[in-house]
Amino acid sequence: MRPTTLKIPERATKPRSTGITMMVDGGLPTRHFRDVVESGAEYLDFVKFGWGTALVTEDLDEKIAVVQEAGVDFYFGGTLFEKFVLQDRFDDFRDLCHRHLCHYVEVSNGTIDMTNGEKAGYIRKLSGEFQVISEVGFKDGTRSENLRPSEWIECIHEDLDAGGVLVTLESRESGRSGICRPNGELRFGLIEELLASDIDPDSLLFEAPSTELQCFFVRRIGPHVNLGNVAATAILGLETIRLGLRADTLTCFEGGTG
Repeated sequence: MRPTTLKIPERATKPRSTGITMMVDGGLPTRHFRDVVESGAEYLDFVKFGWGTALVTEDLDEKIAVVQEAGVDFYFGGTLFEKFVLQDRFDDFRDLCHRHLCHYVEVSNGTIDMTNGEKAGYIRKLSGEFQVISEVGFKDGTRSENLRPSEWIECIHEDLDAGGVLVTLESRESGRSGICRPNGELRFGLIEELLASDIDPDSLLFEAPSTELQCFFVRRIGPHVNLGNVAATAILGLETIRLGLRADTLTCFEGGTG
């Protein structure tokens, strides 16, 4: 960040354990991808190659080299993990991740018929070889709405106990599932119950694809909240939200630097 005399929240330097920003790549052209990552590297902690795009990205190795050179970690979308499991090819998924020198993997059950206990079993299998980021919540909005807050809390605990290093809370790239209702409204009651529980918010990654969601979580939890599914065009914008340099959070941190 450029030097300033302004009093703004102090951001941890990378590698960060809080204030994480995860960008989702849904298939950016490689040169555009390079520009985005290099320009935002200071503020970017993870790139997730969304859903199954890793298998159809011809320049995947080049993109991985870009993030590695920029000091950014990466992982493949949990939907790709689910596809391998669906076809009983879990070992092939593990081999794929080793082949691409992944340090992180995402394990989810957002689409396929898999209990959270079964998902936790996969976390245990992978946690000895990778850093595992799990995901709680379903792609289908109705299924997620029917998942009670107590069940969310139970699933999060189960994933962390199984060896997960971070638990993603689903909202999809559309912000219309998981912690959000199908109409895009955030499930405020769910969020409050999660924050009132014994779960450390630093162990959670809130998917927040929209500016509205990003502003809410920064105002509610603070500038060091972990946020994911951030669009490639929104990395710098999110950083201004965290630092109180956007109208939505301009007065939030005037009593202290967060």
